Amino acid sequence: MAAAAEAQAAPGDQGSVRADVWIWSVRLTKTRSQAASACRAGHVRVNGERVKPAYLIKPGDEIRLRHAERERVVVLTRVIRKRVGAPVAVQCYVDNSPPPPPREFAGPVAVRDRGAGRPTKRERRVLEELHKRRFGSTDG
Repeated sequence: MAAAAEAQAAPGDQGSVRADVWIWSVRLTKTRSQAASACRAGHVRVNGERVKPAYLIKPGDEIRLRHAERERVVVLTRVIRKRVGAPVAVQCYVDNSPPPPPREFAGPVAVRDRGAGRPTKRERRVLEELHKRRFGSTDG
């Protein structure tokens, strides 16, 4: 099984592949549709320019992906077209991503006493403000 995965990521297979397929193949996103959606939303940049899902990428391209509140910066080293295991996928790119923010950096959490009833208008606004600070604005 591992030999088949290695064959899919063979270095002799130097060509080009769709951006959404490669992002999904190396496990930067869970599904191919998530990768395609990220491309359509402008969250994927190849060599500094926004790309569509069908954009062809090749070895040496720098891919920037904004996904799950984190920016990933990778340089493509191997072209693969099929999803492979994590150990093989890591060999297909060089990860230049900044480290993720520490988990304890999370902001204050809004907690209400059980049985306190519905929040007043003022309390609701305070809760919404805390939520915006922690998770960013949800308004368009």
